[in-house]
Amino acid sequence: MRAALLLGLSLAIALLAPPAHAVTQAQALSVAQGETDDRIAAIGRLVAAPDDRTAALLQALSEERLKIGPDQRVLIASEAGVTDAATGAAVAIAPDALSSLEDVMLNNRLRGELDGALAALRLSSPDRAARLAAAKALLDAGGDDSRVALLDGAIAKERDTAILDALKLARAAALAASPDRSKRLDAAKQLGESHSPETRLLLNQRLAEEQDPDVKRALQRSLRAVEDTLAWGERLGALFTGISLASILLLVALGLAITYGLMGVINMAHGELMMIGAYATYLVQVAFRQWAPAWFDAYLIVAMPAAFLASALVGAALERTVIRWLYGRPLETLLATWGLSLVLMQAVRSLFGAQNVAVESPAWMGGSLALLPGLALPTNRLVIIGFALVVLGGMSLLIARTRLGLFVRAVTQNRPIASCMGVPTARVDTYAFALGSGLAGLAGCALSQVGNVGPDLGQSYIVDAFMVVVLGGVGQLAGTVLAALGLGLANKALEGVVGAVLAKIAVLLFIIVFIQKRPQGLFAVKGRAQET
Repeated sequence: MRAALLLGLSLAIALLAPPAHAVTQAQALSVAQGETDDRIAAIGRLVAAPDDRTAALLQALSEERLKIGPDQRVLIASEAGVTDAATGAAVAIAPDALSSLEDVMLNNRLRGELDGALAALRLSSPDRAARLAAAKALLDAGGDDSRVALLDGAIAKERDTAILDALKLARAAALAASPDRSKRLDAAKQLGESHSPETRLLLNQRLAEEQDPDVKRALQRSLRAVEDTLAWGERLGALFTGISLASILLLVALGLAITYGLMGVINMAHGELMMIGAYATYLVQVAFRQWAPAWFDAYLIVAMPAAFLASALVGAALERTVIRWLYGRPLETLLATWGLSLVLMQAVRSLFGAQNVAVESPAWMGGSLALLPGLALPTNRLVIIGFALVVLGGMSLLIARTRLGLFVRAVTQNRPIASCMGVPTARVDTYAFALGSGLAGLAGCALSQVGNVGPDLGQSYIVDAFMVVVLGGVGQLAGTVLAALGLGLANKALEGVVGAVLAKIAVLLFIIVFIQKRPQGLFAVKGRAQET
């Protein structure tokens, strides 16, 4: 215990002390040989006055790469060869002589002290990531109140909030293992103020080891406080996941709402139009990586219009060649578009292969936004939610404020009267189908940032997209938004209770019952054609 306390004080001094004299062979030998307490004290003296060889010596000791030669010189063995532990100079040793070198042994106590010593050296590193890793290493090393002085010195110097939080948590964990009852009580209260999953794990460990009833009650109170905070984070995380799924369903269903609502075409190839948009994004990514690697993080600016145009052109071609002859026959359009979906999937397999292709997100879409302990929102999901809102806003403006939108609404409400008024219904059908297909391409572009891109990409979403359209009301954007949000939240809420498969079944049964009671969906289309 005395040696451990000495090591803790030495480590604290190390955070403030400048580099001193170089490591000597005598110091290296005192670390490698002797009683455990003496070796721990020697480690503490080294860390209290570190130089550029200290970390290498202690790291080699931790990895059991220290050797002692016949002349009692401490050596470091590695794949590159053998070096002097004090100077770092290469040492010429015959390969057959390596086996005659004495191995330096470690026990569990020494391993724990070495972990703390190495972490202490990294706590003074100018690299933020190294200091954060060191703070977490001290926390993972377990409770040892001999490290309190070390942690106090690091806390006094540190200015980064995340590292400070990790250091304070490690300090509380160290105090929680103190033989002093009052220190353990203080540590229990401090741990209750740190609401993180690591704190919950630590409190559970301390509860299993604690014998004092008062300290145990304090630990239990802190554990309840931490679990309450984490429970709120989990609830909000489930809510965000539901909204994220809803945004994807909205992107997928927007185009389908236009084509199905305008022309009554049950387009089973809508998922494959999404797939085309995803592959267009992949091709743009490949082009940027090959010809403009410096601008790679901006490739989505080109990929979005490319995905829209690729899917829109394919959709227009399908409408002009096949679907235009099948208006008014929904079951035949279902069979025809199902066949077209198989053709498109096989074409993609022939061009790109049956395996998934890798689409890399830009660097700015990586990481997450931490709002609460246990609640981190992925940046790519946040971007997709924002993208879905932008697309929805654009569609609303197009339908309400443009000439094409006026024609689409007129044809949707009453096709014969719109034709009599001079609306080119056939051309409007092509434009509308191309627009819906282009929106499917944008959905594929967004999906490429969160999932795999392969020939079967669209099959995972086509049924859900149809459910959104039918539930919201055919051709109704407001209904599509509400239905997508409701289905997304319902799916994620039920998954946590009954699992993914039963959640899908429950949602489908609800929609069947709802449509039986209200066939027009949440919002009915108003117009003469619907009233007759």
